[in-house]
Amino acid sequence: MTLRAIEQFAPAKINLTLHVTGQRDDGYHLLDSLVMFADVGDRVTVAPAEHMSLQVTGPMAAGVPEDARNLCWRAAEAFGQPVAITLDKHLPAAAGIGGGSSDAAAVLRAMTTLFGAAPGLDPLRLGADVPVCMAARSARMQGIGETVTPVDVPPLEALLVNPRVEVATPAVFKALARRDNPPMSEIPASGRVGDVLTWLSDQRNDLEAPASDLRPEIEQVLRELSCLDGVRLVRMSGSGATCFAVFDSRAQSEAMAQELRRRFPNWWVKSATLG
Repeated sequence: MTLRAIEQFAPAKINLTLHVTGQRDDGYHLLDSLVMFADVGDRVTVAPAEHMSLQVTGPMAAGVPEDARNLCWRAAEAFGQPVAITLDKHLPAAAGIGGGSSDAAAVLRAMTTLFGAAPGLDPLRLGADVPVCMAARSARMQGIGETVTPVDVPPLEALLVNPRVEVATPAVFKALARRDNPPMSEIPASGRVGDVLTWLSDQRNDLEAPASDLRPEIEQVLRELSCLDGVRLVRMSGSGATCFAVFDSRAQSEAMAQELRRRFPNWWVKSATLG
């Protein structure tokens, strides 16, 4: 049987909440986060090959390594089989939306399909976000990323905005004032968007303040999003700098995306459905 190329979508990961609840003796931080995935992202194609290779294409390809520094390469190595990987890059790097982790998870899924076997490593070894990105669906992520619990949350219409500045996650955690913050309260089970948004308004991203101190552009994005017509919730995702705004409809988010692109042509702006 001839093995074929496998393509996988690598969606943007959005942390609607991110509570830092502790720190282990080995330095790893304990998190409690509601994660949803957008219908925008990268695409990964994996094909059998005689030698390992990685080619990065797409509008966000500049500066992305094409060797073992890339998580895609390291994910593929876990199978012990050489493959040719093409990464069509549409998500900004170091942006708090798990681009590299989602790409690595997509490679793991593609190679599992390609070779009919599971990877020979724990996905957590590739990064804290890789296990939840393997699921690629709404989930509560806890611990250092090893505990992923699927949750039923209604789809949300959102606007994703990145001011095109990179944020180093270690620097954000280093600037965090306290690491023993309260966990999330229980996620509402009603299935109603209004109930979820009310609950979300009482939750937090504990990294938003330190990230904004390091990169004032984040605070500007949050201010601009808060002033948009029809906005229901505004927050930063992950360790930044991507922020999101939630609206009642896709039409609203797309209209506001057009407005922001006109006013801030250098920003990365995408309308998205989270699910």
